[in-house]
Amino acid sequence: MMAVAAAQKNREMFAIKKSYSIENGYPSRRRSLVDDARFETIVVKQTKQTVLDEARAKANGKAVPPWLPVEDQDAEEIRLVADAGLTEEEVVLQNAASESPEAEKEVVRAAVVVRLRDGMGSLGRILKAVEAYHGTVVHLESRQSRSDGVQFDVLIKIDMARANLLQLIRSLRQTQSFGSVSLLSENNVNVKAPWFPKHASELDNCNHLMTKYEPDLDMNHPGFADQVYRARRKEIAEIAFAYRYGDPIPHIDYTETENQTWAAVFNRVKELMVKHACSEYIAVFQKLEDEKIFVKERLPQLQEMSDFLRRNTGFTLRPAAGLLTARDFLASLAFRIFQSTQYVRHINSPYHTPEPDCIHELLGHMPLLADPSFAQFSQEIGLASLGASDEEIEKLSTVYWFTVEFGLCKEKNEVKAYGAGLLSAYGELLHAISDKPEHRPFDPASTAVQPYQDQEYQPIYYVAESFEDAKEKFRRWVSTMSRPFEVRFNPHTERVEVLDSVDKLETLVSQLNTEMLHLTNAIAKLRQPFC
Repeated sequence: MMAVAAAQKNREMFAIKKSYSIENGYPSRRRSLVDDARFETIVVKQTKQTVLDEARAKANGKAVPPWLPVEDQDAEEIRLVADAGLTEEEVVLQNAASESPEAEKEVVRAAVVVRLRDGMGSLGRILKAVEAYHGTVVHLESRQSRSDGVQFDVLIKIDMARANLLQLIRSLRQTQSFGSVSLLSENNVNVKAPWFPKHASELDNCNHLMTKYEPDLDMNHPGFADQVYRARRKEIAEIAFAYRYGDPIPHIDYTETENQTWAAVFNRVKELMVKHACSEYIAVFQKLEDEKIFVKERLPQLQEMSDFLRRNTGFTLRPAAGLLTARDFLASLAFRIFQSTQYVRHINSPYHTPEPDCIHELLGHMPLLADPSFAQFSQEIGLASLGASDEEIEKLSTVYWFTVEFGLCKEKNEVKAYGAGLLSAYGELLHAISDKPEHRPFDPASTAVQPYQDQEYQPIYYVAESFEDAKEKFRRWVSTMSRPFEVRFNPHTERVEVLDSVDKLETLVSQLNTEMLHLTNAIAKLRQPFC
């Protein structure tokens, strides 16, 4: 168990561990999902550098582990002094090894790249060193080096105890025949990849908030001077913070004022959607009315909406206290989970809110999350975000903004809205489908780098030919991302699987072959003539 805990800490070391808010030096006004991603990128880099600097500084003055035998303590002192130049990968490995004697002795798989100055004759020294440190070579390959003064680059995959692996790297670096020695990875996953949740339960760790246009912080918020409203917001936020995976979604007793706000927006959206919303949205909206989930007299509860989504597309909801960081929010989509607020916008501004609220979530997002094609598109954006670089999170956030939030699509040669930000804000909806803004064909590569407005209506909107066309273009674009591994969601275990080994791929191929057999049999039966 201690080794498992050490491995988990190893992976989480560079994860975001705090909520970013006004006290972190970020202005509260007029922020967006993409602004959050940009800020998150800066903070992640600063946090990572701080962790590395602390680890390197600690290595110089680090205490010798008390469980070491007396005869080994002097050698350990010398080793710690040499650790001041640790690479990022070695810091991660050393932190995992230092958790306990068991973690130190645990055998891991790592890739080491050694650059040979003197040709392949030096390879024997490497193999002897691996043997001396009780390691096993599981893969070895070489290529001519492109670096000056180096003849060959050799990649060696090794199974070895963590402590021995660190000693091996230090030993190889002392040999003049080698240009450099680099540790690349552990357990087949690049240690530089940001931590991300592997199971739906780990979304309990993905609730970091970004402050926005909040009533406690901004004098221009319609609820700033309303003490009752501010207290209500805090009350509902605390309910979301206390939520844990597996809990039923807490029931909120909405007030008469909150239900009146809902009714005003509900009636306006219902009036406009027939002409301006895509057919998929209209169809699910009608279904929600038929099941008495959408009624103008009262706000729907998240639990009943979550149950509805589960029956239709497998999506579920969990409460959020406010605007989440881009990485946390997108990660939840990978598990077909949408993090939704439960508080309501102020009654003085029923038709527009610069921050997410449950009216935006319910009227904007929920109908299309119950459409199979759109639900799959949303999940694919989430899966693409897992382990993505900070810069790629920013691009994915921008794609999300121009599609899921403010997307348009063609339908019988007419432009229709499918973005939640349009379908829950009638002013921008009418602007978006008019001839005032520019309409561009949806292309993820250009969409991902397009600046946008969140203080005013958008000057540019992207129009998809269809959801299927948007998904196909998105898949091709995602394949060009730098993430060194692929992931898939297993709906049976609610777990994201990293496809980073032959064994995992063989298991997946076997499952796909079984599915193909069922499909082939189904087609054959449908083609049989009726008796």
